[in-house]
Amino acid sequence: MPAYLKFIHSKIMIFFLRMFMLCLLLPGHADAKPNKKNQALAMGEQRQIMVAVDHVLDANKDFVKQHSKSYFLPFIKGQNPKATVLGCADSRVHTHAIDPHPDGDLFLVRNIGNQIGPVRGSIEYGVRHLHTPLLLILGHTMCGAVRAAMQDYSDMSPDIKTELDHLHVPWGDPDNAILVLDSVEHNINDQVTEASQLFADELNQRKLMIVGAVYDFRNDYHLGYGRLVIINVNGAKDTASIQKALGFSGKRPLKDVFTKK
Repeated sequence: MPAYLKFIHSKIMIFFLRMFMLCLLLPGHADAKPNKKNQALAMGEQRQIMVAVDHVLDANKDFVKQHSKSYFLPFIKGQNPKATVLGCADSRVHTHAIDPHPDGDLFLVRNIGNQIGPVRGSIEYGVRHLHTPLLLILGHTMCGAVRAAMQDYSDMSPDIKTELDHLHVPWGDPDNAILVLDSVEHNINDQVTEASQLFADELNQRKLMIVGAVYDFRNDYHLGYGRLVIINVNGAKDTASIQKALGFSGKRPLKDVFTKK
């Protein structure tokens, strides 16, 4: 197909996709009484949805323009990630904060509260089938799932409650940053314990390291905005044991855990 026809075809497909989305969002009840306020709200929501759709389509168009065939060839042949990362689904957990070029580097699994339980199969695939030597359990400051689990969440939907049931954190004030940070660490340590049991053989054979860390985009640790704070390595929580496990000494700066020598 000539290039200009491909261009026209893509434009037509995008147009019909937008029209289809718009039709799905338009009120469909003929007997509903017109309400200007409700109509205004509905139109505002429709605009937000179409903005989101446009954002995704435009981003993909730019991505295709910026990457030639050579960029995709290594991925077509397979994957060999450096780490399996279990992170929170929170959009504020920035992947590029732990790897500036995560494409092909990270086998990334995310859910609310960075929990092993709901995604055991995915984590096992990364560790045992892709043979990643590192399992990084990545929580973050002021985690919404942890805050929800710190209080009564019985009014949540059944599916959300099912996921929150996997979080066993101390109850407390979800607006108290100090208490929330303690609960975030508590949850990460719990997930490291569960992962250590699941992958006991890999740990014993020294084929795997399990690292628990907090992504601090709020600077709650006062170490810098966006700092990755390691709090657990293979179950060890004290600084000396963590440094020893990672091969660091007090005379050397902390290196990126993804760096291979």
